[in-house]
Amino acid sequence: MTHSMTFLILFSLLAFAPFCLGNKKIGSYLYPQFYDYSCPQAQNIVKSILANAVAKEPRIAASLLRLHFHDCFVKGCDASILLDNSGSIISEKGSNPNRNSARGFEVIDEIKSALEKQCPRIVSCADILAIAARDSTVLAGGPNWEVPLGRRDSLGASLSGSNHNIPAPNNTFQTILTKFKLQGLDIVDLVALSGSHTIGNSRCTSFRQRLYNQTGNGKQDFSLEQYYANELRANCPRSGGDQNLFFLDYVTPTKFDNNYFKNLLAYKGLLSSDEVLLTKNQESAELVKLYAERNDIFFEQFAKSMIKMGNVSPLTGSRGQIRTNCRVVNTW
Repeated sequence: MTHSMTFLILFSLLAFAPFCLGNKKIGSYLYPQFYDYSCPQAQNIVKSILANAVAKEPRIAASLLRLHFHDCFVKGCDASILLDNSGSIISEKGSNPNRNSARGFEVIDEIKSALEKQCPRIVSCADILAIAARDSTVLAGGPNWEVPLGRRDSLGASLSGSNHNIPAPNNTFQTILTKFKLQGLDIVDLVALSGSHTIGNSRCTSFRQRLYNQTGNGKQDFSLEQYYANELRANCPRSGGDQNLFFLDYVTPTKFDNNYFKNLLAYKGLLSSDEVLLTKNQESAELVKLYAERNDIFFEQFAKSMIKMGNVSPLTGSRGQIRTNCRVVNTW
């Protein structure tokens, strides 16, 4: 009898253990299978809409990748960047790094609308950003990876955080590295994630000082190749043309590859924040050389660093909410 009772107790504990552990797992950290039962078509829906958007405008891939980056560096990966001005919320869209620059919001809106029809109030806007960043990379020819999921959406935004936490094109190497370290990212992540500049565009206003007055002496940046600088000056004058666009990687501007790093070695990095990876730190310079030589190693590290960045301070469990509209906080 005693043996029978012991067996029954042990069986009961084992039977219920998976449910207890499963609940703890869901509430404590991110994992790729998060929507397998609640919204199994979620990732296919994101991929389908995004594929159409990129086919119409290849540049949107870089824009969506950048949205995820700018989101995670402010309050963590919580979709705070998507919120519009409303009530007590001052949108991050008006910050210096995002104003007249951040884009792709309409694509996120389209994805969210489709997901709400398929599985209402299930998939977070923060997870949509993470999946869209991965799919944008793949559609541009870059590496693939499993995206850990289960983020929830913030109840607010931080304009000051957006102004101060996101690396700027004219920041020093040390300032950029410090901003990465504040997010738990290291110098390897910095160089690998900077490789996202293999696709996309930048505005004249983001690098003009390199052409005309880098250190206040009225001369161009010494680390900018002369003929390349002359080409840039043709459409980025000393004054005016602030919004004129230039490819971040002039060789293969819409293909995700390691030409970005090869450009740095030729002193043809568009932004000062790009070229300092080669000129201001020995460890980062060695990584630039490695990634320029080995595209496979760059792809592998980029995927690892994207997963790591996507895990910056996510809201999970009962924190935050699942917005039904990515631009506004639910009030019910």
